[in-house]
Amino acid sequence: MNHNIQETSSHERDQTAFWFPGRWIGGLSLLIGPLLLLAAALLRIQFHYFYDAQLAAYADHPVLITAAYSCFVLGCLFLWPGIITLVRFIGMKHPALAIWGGMFTILGLIGRVFHGGIDHMAFQLVNVQSLVLADKAVNDSYHAFHIVRYFNGMMMFGWILLAIGAYRSRTLGLIRSTALASMFFLPLGTLKGTRFESTFLILGLCIALVPLGVKVLRDGPPPSRKAIIWTIVCVVVESVFLILSILFPEFMRR
Repeated sequence: MNHNIQETSSHERDQTAFWFPGRWIGGLSLLIGPLLLLAAALLRIQFHYFYDAQLAAYADHPVLITAAYSCFVLGCLFLWPGIITLVRFIGMKHPALAIWGGMFTILGLIGRVFHGGIDHMAFQLVNVQSLVLADKAVNDSYHAFHIVRYFNGMMMFGWILLAIGAYRSRTLGLIRSTALASMFFLPLGTLKGTRFESTFLILGLCIALVPLGVKVLRDGPPPSRKAIIWTIVCVVVESVFLILSILFPEFMRR
């Protein structure tokens, strides 16, 4: 009977020990996501933030602007597991703030990726048509309907809820929680470059989340040999796919 109780207890511990996305993915996300966003802001800081200047910058510096906007989209894609990790810590004491703050913030990251797709298409218009025609196309369609726009308020307000939850749960201190909340003011929309304050806002995100990422990574045992092997396999496969797609662009159209 005692053996059955111990077995049941062990099984319950195994179930509660698992959490998504896990310590390594969550910790790396908290590190990499904010740093990619900061890199994006710094790469395009020399150009005016509005769409006409961003298109002109792409015409003159296509590699630099492509790198900047790619870093920004990657930062949003890589950051959502870290947000879920932060939500997990907040939710232990304040589940309502964790749920709503996490949902709105991740919705905001998805919205920024959506805008990244619009940005990519606008830049391609510069390539396949001209800067003048691309500028006219963006200007004429800038206020066109898209459903994501109507969620902008929630996307921005999510950072406030997360910051309040992080402070009240003692996950972050007052300064780092305030730095996290400042992301509320980061411009949102099509072809938004780096405004003067944007770099400081994203730097605040780094101050808030990067130390937490380090803490998450250090708070536990190292990865198993099996996990390391599968990580290497995934990286190698993705690298091969990336190289093939660059060398053989027709491969991407199949």
